[in-house]
Amino acid sequence: MVESEHNATSLEASLGPCAEQWAACVQQANEATERMCGGLAGSSDPQAWRRQWFESLSGNTDRYLRSPAFLQSMKAHIETLIRAKTSAPSNGAPAEQAARGLEDLTARVAALEQSLQVRLQDLEQRLALLEARTGQTPESDGWDRFLKALRVPRSKPRSEMGVSPHDVVYQEGTLRVLRYRGGAARYTEPILICFALVNRPYVMDLQEDRSVIRRLLERGFDVYLIDWGIPEPRDHALRLQDYVCRFLRSVVDFVCEDAGAAQLNLLGYCMGGTMSAMFTALHVERVRNLILMAAPIDFGGEAGLLNLWARPEYFDVDKLVDAYGNCPGEFLRYCFQLMKPVQNFAEKYLTFCDKLDDQAFLDNFFALERWASDSVPVAGETFREYVKALYQQNQLVKGQLSLGGTPVQLSAITCPLLQLVAQHDHLVPPSATLALERHVRSREVKTLAVDAGHIQLAVIYKALRQRWPPAGEWIAAHSTVRS
Repeated sequence: MVESEHNATSLEASLGPCAEQWAACVQQANEATERMCGGLAGSSDPQAWRRQWFESLSGNTDRYLRSPAFLQSMKAHIETLIRAKTSAPSNGAPAEQAARGLEDLTARVAALEQSLQVRLQDLEQRLALLEARTGQTPESDGWDRFLKALRVPRSKPRSEMGVSPHDVVYQEGTLRVLRYRGGAARYTEPILICFALVNRPYVMDLQEDRSVIRRLLERGFDVYLIDWGIPEPRDHALRLQDYVCRFLRSVVDFVCEDAGAAQLNLLGYCMGGTMSAMFTALHVERVRNLILMAAPIDFGGEAGLLNLWARPEYFDVDKLVDAYGNCPGEFLRYCFQLMKPVQNFAEKYLTFCDKLDDQAFLDNFFALERWASDSVPVAGETFREYVKALYQQNQLVKGQLSLGGTPVQLSAITCPLLQLVAQHDHLVPPSATLALERHVRSREVKTLAVDAGHIQLAVIYKALRQRWPPAGEWIAAHSTVRS
């Protein structure tokens, strides 16, 4: 008991400066936003003022997230999590200490959310006064509606993997391949979807009216998807070459044989797109068309926060992997959330309050929140290599990356290439994907841009309605029609 109390006290003391930095972040962003927006006086449109306030607050917060003060705070925070794992006694307490470290990280996130909500309560009160002054009558107080919404069932019964009927046709370790039922395919080459390792792939089939997979099935393709599963602690030694040169190659061979095709269309999303590009560079003869969705290829520059946060002077990936084995899914989820704290911890909840009577919105909100919380760990050695070789050294576009002793040369890619990018992608800036065009030797390259964010590329009506029909047409035009 004494040892446990000592460890908890030490951990709390170590996290104190981190909490202070977050409080300073919120306070500074609020003050800067007040100066920029100038208050409510003279505004005749409360909603427009609120949008302006959020936009300014988000910009000010982003600047803080790039500042030396935050970068040092983040570094101290990660080191605290590592100490929570490595300094624990060997009598079964390491897991407890690691869990406590992640719980404290959760508490810091909650503190940031609470600080923003206090400020937003004041904003709502001021908006109500303005609405009364301008003769606009609000339907009800936003925060009362939000509190009532907490009693709404958070989600429907969870489906195993999306909404479309499918069969598990291949398994290897934690990996499964799903084949979707869609009737007779009109094209010889099937589509294989390779998703990222850091999230579950059912976001590609989230709801009946928000499903990339359904769009592809409706266009007449035979669709397969890789579910990488959840790596076990014993999988920590798996490397990037295992995923690309062993697992992905075995899946490609199986899918081609199962579909009776010599080649397939390889569709990669985010990190899955990076791995798909690597595989195509190594085995271009198996890929009829390469389709990339928000896939990071060029990891240089600082347009994306992750490129900055992953610098070796701020993030010691070796210590994290050595301490935890696999990179914890919760750690990755909190990092992604903290990239857009205003949107993730404040703005989306006000939007939620405004849409409480919109059942379609609520269904989508709960489905997406469930998916976003369904984080999975990443095999330790794969995470180590991905961060060091790509984020820190940018080896892929430099032609310096080797997998299994074989150099990965993007210039070996000669097949038709389709790139889908999200114009407001904070995880993978469009330039990080579009850079691939400068390195491949493909004669046919098509780019489709969507006015959306990273995940919205697969789940919003605009993307599915405006971009996926032409994407399907492009793939169809470059595939073989069954006789």
